[in-house]
Amino acid sequence: MWSRDSTPLPIICLLVLTALWKTRSVNADSASEATITMFTRMLDSLLDGYDNRLRPGLGDRVTEVKTNIYVTSFGPVSDTDMEYTIDVFFRQSWKDERLKFKGPMTILPLNNLMASKIWTPDTFFHNGKKSVAHNMTMPNKLLRIKDDGTLLYTMRLTVHAECPMHLEDFPMDFHSCPLKFGSYAYTISEVTYAWTRNASESVVVEGESSRLNQYDLLGQTVGQETIKSSTGEYTVMTAHFHLKRKIGYFVIQTYLPCIMTVILSQVSFWLNRESVPARTVFGVTTVLTMTTLSISARNSLPKVAYATAMDWFIAVCYAFVFSALIEFATVNYFTKRGWAWDGKSVVHDKKKERASVVKKNNAYAVAVANYAPNITKDSSTLPTIAKGGVTDPNKPRADGKAPDARKSFNSVSKIDRMSRVLFPVLFGSFNLVYWATYLNREPIIKDMVPST
Repeated sequence: MWSRDSTPLPIICLLVLTALWKTRSVNADSASEATITMFTRMLDSLLDGYDNRLRPGLGDRVTEVKTNIYVTSFGPVSDTDMEYTIDVFFRQSWKDERLKFKGPMTILPLNNLMASKIWTPDTFFHNGKKSVAHNMTMPNKLLRIKDDGTLLYTMRLTVHAECPMHLEDFPMDFHSCPLKFGSYAYTISEVTYAWTRNASESVVVEGESSRLNQYDLLGQTVGQETIKSSTGEYTVMTAHFHLKRKIGYFVIQTYLPCIMTVILSQVSFWLNRESVPARTVFGVTTVLTMTTLSISARNSLPKVAYATAMDWFIAVCYAFVFSALIEFATVNYFTKRGWAWDGKSVVHDKKKERASVVKKNNAYAVAVANYAPNITKDSSTLPTIAKGGVTDPNKPRADGKAPDARKSFNSVSKIDRMSRVLFPVLFGSFNLVYWATYLNREPIIKDMVPST
């Protein structure tokens, strides 16, 4: 049994373990401090006598800068300004023998402060309108140094770049938006650029990262160019992003309203040609509607000097609507001439008929008064005879001849009959040719990497 003054064995073991743990922690902290001190001295020794104004390999070799791009977000694309926005991790790698070191680590990760103390390529974007380096919460820059002097410099950027657009096929058009970067400070005999990996891995677009409402990102093409100028030759790295416009918005907002307006203008062919107010409303309303649609369709496009595919479609629809109005004016013109002539002839014939009936009745009445005095004066005789003298125009004549045929005011014009068939056939044929021509166009892009 344990005495009162003795300490239990488990407690003694716990105290021993605690003392060992404290000793180990002190030793670990001492080792950590020693490692940090070692790397600090190593970095100080690397920067001792280092001149960041001079490129690596000056006077000995050409400095090769390898690059690759990781796209985190693509878009939006502005048609009016002909530019696009892209967020990237822009990586550059080169070798600087002055930064070789030996230590327990093969790769030394550093923050952006080290980048300002060493030589870095003065790369810029040739077609960039505005570039922004992210600085929240700290400058988004990373520098890694390998023990052989190879450096990896990564920056997070947002670039607003130019995208030349040819809108002849709008809105069934394709575009290739370039991203060009390089340096004009060093010629190819001093600094050259190259892609880090092959074409499929040098420019990577993150899946589902695009913010494109009107385009589909088909893929990208990676290349390299050499620009010659009066000061020498320079290397320019190029990456083209291939875009295809989505047509759904324009079908709903422009094409379908234009088609329905043309169909509405052709409804007037089935109205009575004497319905002047109704057919006038149809013609004028459809013409004004097409004018409004053509103006609104141009608001989302830059003021280009050529006609786009949508402009041609709207122009043809406008021609159909205006032709329907001209057709009604033509029909109405000939209808008025025929009506005025027929009306006068009918009124004139009726006046002649009434005059002849009155003359016959008067002559008969005089004869009865002079030569037949014995006839009883029955009040119903003369009216009966007078009524008998009036011929019923609805009854057939005694000589078997039918009454003169008159033109019907409600007859259908031959122009309307032809227009009912001709206009829909022509408009349907135009639509078949239009959509078959533009929808079957596919761009031929060589060495394109499909977008993931």
